[in-house]
Amino acid sequence: MSQTWSVPGWVVLATLGTALLVVVLLVVALLRSHRRQAAVLDAARAEVAALAARLEAVEQATLPAPAVRADDTEYVVTMLGRDEDEAPLEPASAVPGPLFADLVLREGVVQAASLAAGLRRALAPETRHRIRFEMRREVKRARKQRRADLREAKRQFDANQRAAEVPA
Repeated sequence: MSQTWSVPGWVVLATLGTALLVVVLLVVALLRSHRRQAAVLDAARAEVAALAARLEAVEQATLPAPAVRADDTEYVVTMLGRDEDEAPLEPASAVPGPLFADLVLREGVVQAASLAAGLRRALAPETRHRIRFEMRREVKRARKQRRADLREAKRQFDANQRAAEVPA
């Protein structure tokens, strides 16, 4: 047996160098992505903190009692979905502007906080590993099922072939 290679040495070295370069580039891209993700998460946390501070300021501000006039009436635009014999609708209570703004702001803070909590939970390493594990398990189960189906189909095919060959 001779000691000569079937592939020139520079081809092997070039291939190894290219593979090493690809791995280094992937690691750098992963690190950049992680930094960007951390920056976005920090920005979301800062926004939630700012909204919470704004909410505290709004809650601490005293709201003046709204002046209600006796001639204020609310009109219903449509009676769609109501029976004819039902009593007429009562006028809805009016919500003053500052209270309405307070309610809207609170809902925005709750939504921002729930989004931040959901992102934190979804991006947790435990969750990612659990999803990866379940995916691998499902892929293995699907492979086994396909193999079993293939074996059963081959058995049926062979049985049909044998039945066709037997003279009646």
